[in-house]
Amino acid sequence: MIISFDLDDTLIPGIRQFETVERTFLQKLWRVEKLRVGTIELMKACQARGHKVYVYTTSNRPPRRIWWMFYLYGIKLDKVINQQVHNQVVRIPAKPSKYPPAFKIDLHIDDSKGVEMEGETYNFRTVIVREDNPDWAVDILAALG
Repeated sequence: MIISFDLDDTLIPGIRQFETVERTFLQKLWRVEKLRVGTIELMKACQARGHKVYVYTTSNRPPRRIWWMFYLYGIKLDKVINQQVHNQVVRIPAKPSKYPPAFKIDLHIDDSKGVEMEGETYNFRTVIVREDNPDWAVDILAALG
């Protein structure tokens, strides 16, 4: 199974605030963004189960920067899809903000109710993560079966 994760307000705090992991000196030096508590363990658990882990974000961060950030947290991402990649690949007339089927993604994790609605409209599976849910990672693992 291929699982994708949104970044902003899902794994990285922005408007929504949640507890984050402590960064190492090297991570601070490289200006690596803070990750939500549970992210590292969740992604490693997904990979240990044989799933591929992608990041699918509408941000314009370069894919290499995102890959490097996760690598410094000990996670080797299988793929990074940013806004430019999304725009190049997704060719639907009323283009949704995210369209996981274009990248063969089976489950997308996001914080946005709008993405959940797009999932219903365009027939793709989502798990929506709330900022106040301390069991968010457990809920995702449960959705994987």
